[in-house]
Amino acid sequence: MTVGHTPPVSYKKKLEAALAFMRDGDQYLVVSHVQPDGDAISSTVVMAWMLHQLGKRTVLINEGAVPSRLAYMETASSIINYSEETASQTFDRIIAVDCADFRRIGLVSQWFAEDAQLLNIDHHPTNDAFGTSNLIRTDAAATVEILYDLIEYAGLELDLEAATAVYTGLLTDTGGFRYSNTTPRVMHIASTMLTLGVSGHELADHLLERMTKAQLLLLQRGLNRLSFSDDNRIAWLYVPYSDMLDTGATGEDLEGLVNYARNVEGVEVGLLFKETENGQVKVSLRSSGMADVAAIAQSFGGGGHVRAAGCRMDGPIADAITRVVDAAREALKE
Repeated sequence: MTVGHTPPVSYKKKLEAALAFMRDGDQYLVVSHVQPDGDAISSTVVMAWMLHQLGKRTVLINEGAVPSRLAYMETASSIINYSEETASQTFDRIIAVDCADFRRIGLVSQWFAEDAQLLNIDHHPTNDAFGTSNLIRTDAAATVEILYDLIEYAGLELDLEAATAVYTGLLTDTGGFRYSNTTPRVMHIASTMLTLGVSGHELADHLLERMTKAQLLLLQRGLNRLSFSDDNRIAWLYVPYSDMLDTGATGEDLEGLVNYARNVEGVEVGLLFKETENGQVKVSLRSSGMADVAAIAQSFGGGGHVRAAGCRMDGPIADAITRVVDAAREALKE
């Protein structure tokens, strides 16, 4: 979608269907993916705001805590952490935002009624249209961009908190408006949010520049393990779970670490391997565009975008590194 253009008829029908879904019920469970990031939390906040504008009741939940750096969005404090809450009821109307596939919802699906109707709103090319209704735009930079389309279509007027959430989702999923998904449409929306009072420079400083001590210590250790393929087109680093314990780091302290591998001149694919408490390995993949890392991640049960993707594998970490690096080598041959 370009700035100032009317949505294509097919997309317009999907917006109408999504809006009808939101108007038909009285109460909605809003969920995003496990270990939510900036776009996931922002999309949850924006969806809650939209539903409230339509006079609906909401329950917000994720498998995983809201990252502390996103706590400035007041509604984020209402998002339940599944691991700390026992289900007291099930819900028959679900809205999933920023979930590339049903598995990314995680154990929260236990809160779904057997006959639940689910609206799936997402921007990942690997999304498998798992909803009973689907609003998917793979050329959108972030899920909040699709929600902004929906807000425009519904004729709603944003308040400052909702505008801040939209801006946050765009800022984080475009890498501070630096990635190739930073389109004229994205900049138009961001500009509109600024006119509504969003403090863009403060958000950029808070989300992109500031670093915890634990994050710095992880970076120090990770860079000591930075490795390269023979042709220097693939670079990777890894973080054993012992590093998390030693530094007192949390999952959000790993944010952006993979970019240090990807940003080396000549590197086409950057990888980060993170060992979890149960011995599994989470893999973050980044590409310059020469390799489709979403396809690599999918081959290991994950997903994402051509330039940014992720997956989870069984350990040990050395085996995971060998398998993914080999897959990246093959992808670069194509």
